[in-house]
Amino acid sequence: MNTILENIDDTELSAVKREIKEALKNNSLTTAAFKIQEYLEEINNVELNIAVTGETGSGKSTFVNAFRGMKYNDDGAAPTGVVETTIEAKAYPHPKYPNMNVWDLPGIGTANFKPEEYLQKVEFDRFDFFIIVSSERFRANDITLAKEIQKMKKKFYFVRSKIDNDMKAEGRKEMFDQDKTLETIRQYCIKGLEDQGLGSPKVFLISSFDLGLYDFPDLEETMEKELPDHKRHVLDESVHTTTGKKLSELKVHGMLSETTCPNAWHCGNVFTTTYCPPHLTA
Repeated sequence: MNTILENIDDTELSAVKREIKEALKNNSLTTAAFKIQEYLEEINNVELNIAVTGETGSGKSTFVNAFRGMKYNDDGAAPTGVVETTIEAKAYPHPKYPNMNVWDLPGIGTANFKPEEYLQKVEFDRFDFFIIVSSERFRANDITLAKEIQKMKKKFYFVRSKIDNDMKAEGRKEMFDQDKTLETIRQYCIKGLEDQGLGSPKVFLISSFDLGLYDFPDLEETMEKELPDHKRHVLDESVHTTTGKKLSELKVHGMLSETTCPNAWHCGNVFTTTYCPPHLTA
């Protein structure tokens, strides 16, 4: 579902925030509450579309499920297996936050999805950014795709998957050092990408079976920082589930903290008792 915010930029959103701050400074609490409600109603309808891609067998579908907090056998999980299971682009809504869709894309480089025509076939325009997954080193198809995404002015992130398998294998060796092994894998991936002209890429090492390990928190933080303001809150809702605060409370108080209005917190309290999006109530 598209909304007005799908077609406006951060400058215009800043203008909305200025209107709210101005109303607060002028002690117009009713106007400020109305503006805040209008603002939150709009951004709560914004969609975030994340594309997960890579070669067949890289762990794309498993990552899609993990990102959504699901196991392979849960209802609505993306199919996974040892053979190709994704033959067309498919959106998987987050089970708790339907405004976020994680798209499982077909494996790049297969007979039906050659690198040079891949983005057009999967309709790249609908995605906010891409996550390129590889379970080993990043190969020619991954690099070709990344360069094409760059041309389209879209963001992308490299994820080296199945790190838990590497740690188990390396852990059998004497004098095993996990941190050193992780850094060796990371630098190996980065050098391979740099050698192919991709500048200074950042590679995130991830286990889809335990996102709390390794680099997933870093990936989450990086994605959040680089998203436009009006998209950022959708990601924030879906991956930050331990703050103990309602998003509406955080956003309202965040706006109010920037103003010098003596009645700001009063206005915020009035607002939060009269309006809270249904899916954010305790």
